[in-house]
This record gives sequence, C-alpha cells and structure tokens, in this order.
Amino acid sequence: MLTKTLYVYSVYTQRLGAIVKKKRITVKQATPGMVAGEDIYNYNNQLVISEGTTLTDKIITRLKFYSINDFSIILEDVKKPTMKDASHSQMTRESIEFKQFSSSFMEALPVFKGELNKIEAKDTTLDINGLIKHTTQILSKSRNGIHVFDMLHCMREFDDLTYVHSINVALIANVFGHWLKLPEKDIDILTASGLLHDIGKLTLPSEIINKQDSLTASEYSTVKTHTVKGYQILKNKDVDLRIKYTALMHHERCDGSGYPNGFHGSEIDSFAKIIAIADVYDAMTSARVYRPALCPFEALSLFEAEGLQKFDPHYIMTFLQEIVQSYVGKRVRLSDQTVGEIRLINNHYLSKPIVQVGNRFIDLSKEHKLIIEAII
Repeated sequence: MLTKTLYVYSVYTQRLGAIVKKKRITVKQATPGMVAGEDIYNYNNQLVISEGTTLTDKIITRLKFYSINDFSIILEDVKKPTMKDASHSQMTRESIEFKQFSSSFMEALPVFKGELNKIEAKDTTLDINGLIKHTTQILSKSRNGIHVFDMLHCMREFDDLTYVHSINVALIANVFGHWLKLPEKDIDILTASGLLHDIGKLTLPSEIINKQDSLTASEYSTVKTHTVKGYQILKNKDVDLRIKYTALMHHERCDGSGYPNGFHGSEIDSFAKIIAIADVYDAMTSARVYRPALCPFEALSLFEAEGLQKFDPHYIMTFLQEIVQSYVGKRVRLSDQTVGEIRLINNHYLSKPIVQVGNRFIDLSKEHKLIIEAII
C-alpha cells in the first residue's frame, strides 16, 4: 500500500534458504541495477514488476508512471538523495517575476472556485468569457509559453486541489493551443475546456477527493465517475460542445484503454485529446502525498515509454518537441549528481538530449544509467 510518510528502513527475510537483507526506499532513491525485493502492484492490483526484477531506467519511470511511492529492494549501497540546488529553487521563488505570477494565480483561485461552485446549479448561466479572463490575467505575468511551465514548476509545493489543477491545465492548454497554431477563438475554448474538465469532481465525496492515502478499488471506481458527472453538469449549459465533450472524454485514450467508454482514436473529441495530455503532464509534475513531483524530463520519458500509443501522435509529438526545444541551454543535474547544460535534442529520444558537463558532451541516449534528475 502506498503511504503518506516518506521513510527508509531495513528488514531481513528468508530467500532460497539464505538470509537476505532488504531495504525500503522511495522511488526517488531508486537507481538502475537495484533489485526489487517484493512484487509491486498498481492501484488496480495489477502486477507492475515482480520480486527479483533488476531495475532499469525504463522500469523506474514505469514505477513513477503508476505512482508507486516506496518499495523494498534487496539491500545494496543506496545513494542518498541530495538537496543540492535547493537554494536555486528558493532564489527562483524569491524573484519578482515569480512573485507576480504566483500572486496573480492565487488571486484568481478563490474567484475561480466560486464560479465553479455556482456552475453546479441547474439555472446558473456559465460565464465562459469571465473564466477565460482570469486565466489570461495570469498568463499576462509570463514572458512566453515555456516561462509558464517554469513558473508552474516552481509552484509545485501548493496542494494539488481540483481547483489548482484545473487552472494549471487551462494555462498549459492555452500555451499548447498556440504551439498547435489554433485560431484564437479555439484557444479560448480550449482554455475553458481545461478549466472545466474536472468539474464532475465537485460532486464526489470530499473524503475521497482529499484522501491522503491510496484509494481503494471502490474509491477509484467512484472517482472515475467524475467524467460522466461533469458532462451531466454541462450538457444543458449554453457552452461550446467541445467543452462538454472534454469533461466527458479527457480520460479516454487512443488505444481504447481509457474511460468511461473505452473510445478509440477518431471517436475522441480533438479538444479532449489535447486536454488529456495537459492533464497528465500537470499530474505527473505536481507533488502528491504518495509521490514527489517529477522533473519535466522524467515526465517526457514516461510519455515516450507509455504514451505514444495512448495519445494522439500529432498532439503528443508537438507537445514534447516544443517543451524539449525550449530547454536547450538550460542547466540540469544528472542522476550521478553532475551538473551541465543541455546542448542538443535527440529527435529520436526526446527525453535523452546531449548534455555538456565541463569539457565533456554526454549523449544520454547512449548512457543508459544516466537521466536528467532536475532542471536547475
């Protein structure tokens, strides 16, 4: 079971007639070469990896994708996580531009919360233009699209409530819409779709939405009803049909593995496909009680490993390529704790660019034990 507390402890167990020491670690401490000391399951009680599996970069990103927070390994020397560069994050948060962005964000939050709570009422008129206005005010505090992502990344300490998440998705969707070169009117509708995609969650029991531990199978089934409930709230409102369909379909996947209807590619509304990507990206790069926030490049790796079949190829590739190109020249910390700069993007493996560390150029697509751990 996933737990709220992050901790490390050691246990001894009998394995094939020998005493084997095991150690419980967080997923952030996992490194290639470690050996899983237990069977690891996801929320649906499906086996992710078996006991005895040797961890690789791909397996570690898979554990993060399924929100596995901690697990046991057969004891090896475990590199302790470092707090190096924490002061850099603090400096970013103390910058004038971040303070302006976060202030605008937090001012819009209670207004947005009030508007969302009113929408549930059957006779309430939905002021789409008013909702979009609050979002554009936040966007006006940023220099460009990738700057929005940088600012959101620095705000990951805030609780990931439904309202905060919805604003994040709307901001990401707005930038994404410009990357896709959509008409401004469509970008406004896409932004509103992001704001309202999770409105069905307002009808769910607060003890489930705000639960601090992993959900039971029954609770997860309840959460999945928010798509249909969201559509029911919006279906009789005088709003663009794409906003309604996004509330219903943003958890559908192109390979048919999504819900509530198991739709495939062409059956899914195009705006729902776009919001699905923004939704998953924000969820992965936000801290949760059961796992830390992922570095953007870890999120990109997960999209490459798990998402190319699940998301529309045109949308997901546009999203990934725009993000990685924006990080060329950025300083990063690698998993071996060395610091360098991204120099060149590998178009065949977007999450594995070439990084310059001192006089060395490291091609991460060929260094399988190294990943980008943080943008600094």
